[in-house]
Amino acid sequence: QVYLTESGGDLVQAGGSLRLSCKAFGINFRIHTLGWYSQVPGKQRVWVGNITSDGTTTYADSVKGRFTISRDNVRRIMYLQMNSLKPEDTAAYYCSTVRADRRFWGPGTQVTVSP
Repeated sequence: QVYLTESGGDLVQAGGSLRLSCKAFGINFRIHTLGWYSQVPGKQRVWVGNITSDGTTTYADSVKGRFTISRDNVRRIMYLQMNSLKPEDTAAYYCSTVRADRRFWGPGTQVTVSP
């Protein structure tokens, strides 16, 4: 059973920082590409970035230079370091992975950035 769970969401002022965590169960964590997505109510879920099994990261243009994804294969945790936060970053953030051609999602964690 694949299970993902995010944590670390909070209310923060613009310009501030947060670190989100995603813990994964039921997968061979070391070999999986993991991703972060964001979603605002009433809009589609949007890709934020990925980290591959060898630690290679890619990011959406909107977060490049401000957000950093990392992973700890021993603790089975993926992180999203969010710096220089903007009000438009306000969203629920989800981690995701694919196993056996099926995509799995965590329940999400809310990030709210006040002006």
